[in-house]
Amino acid sequence: MTLQWFLYLAAALFSVGLYGALSQQSIVMIMMGLELMANAVIVAGAAFWYFVSPMRPDGQVVVLVAVTLMALDMAVGFAVTTAIFRRRDVDMTDSAADLKG
Repeated sequence: MTLQWFLYLAAALFSVGLYGALSQQSIVMIMMGLELMANAVIVAGAAFWYFVSPMRPDGQVVVLVAVTLMALDMAVGFAVTTAIFRRRDVDMTDSAADLKG
């Protein structure tokens, strides 16, 4: 596979994630869309690393840090979503509008 195909895959993942994040009202579905968009960025970054400098380990470290931060971000987001659901039995974004800062 060439770099172009990896970038097509990343663009497709990002597009599906963007559609999912913008078209859904469920908090969990929005977070799934954000997860797809983050995965697209990681795929593109890993592809660039693989085709530009495959012998250097710095690209692997960056991808590993990005995956770790993405997992941490999603864990915190799902914890907040679970806390909101347990407290007020709300799982739609319109119903949780009083959280604006």
